[in-house]
Amino acid sequence: MPIKSRIRTIPHYPHDGIMFRDITTLLKDPIGLRATIQEITKRYEGVKIDKVVGIEARGFIVGTPVAYELGVGFVPVRKQNKLPAETVGRDYQLEYGSDRIEIHMDAIQPGDRVLLIDDLIATGGTALAAVNLIQDMGGKILECCFVIDLPDVGGRARLEANGQKVFALCEFAGD
Repeated sequence: MPIKSRIRTIPHYPHDGIMFRDITTLLKDPIGLRATIQEITKRYEGVKIDKVVGIEARGFIVGTPVAYELGVGFVPVRKQNKLPAETVGRDYQLEYGSDRIEIHMDAIQPGDRVLLIDDLIATGGTALAAVNLIQDMGGKILECCFVIDLPDVGGRARLEANGQKVFALCEFAGD
């Protein structure tokens, strides 16, 4: 079942020239959603993982069922001022400005083996900020997992240049 065929492309969103890859069409499709979670889960069966960390917001949608299937906890990484307890954060650059992500201070323990999940890797700014945040807390990133890779934008290469292993279920290159 090709996951890529269940992802909608919306031209010129949110800006002119951007081809937005919309996973809501994948998520609403029960076969597509199940295949996505099963393919990711299968990759990590038998791997010692302590926590799955999902990046707001679609990383929550994919990461939570993966954590459930793997029998491990799920940790959200959120935008600034969205988590209720004490947090640590990391600022990062976007294509069109800057932002900040945060995680609860007690979410990652030193030595935790972490699978980082999000829906899409584009420039890699948010994912790299999450990696750095988790590592600052003493966590070890086993792999950064995405539903979609946009290789022409360079995020995968950016993560790999920072010593991270990267996996994606599909990619949209050159279009």
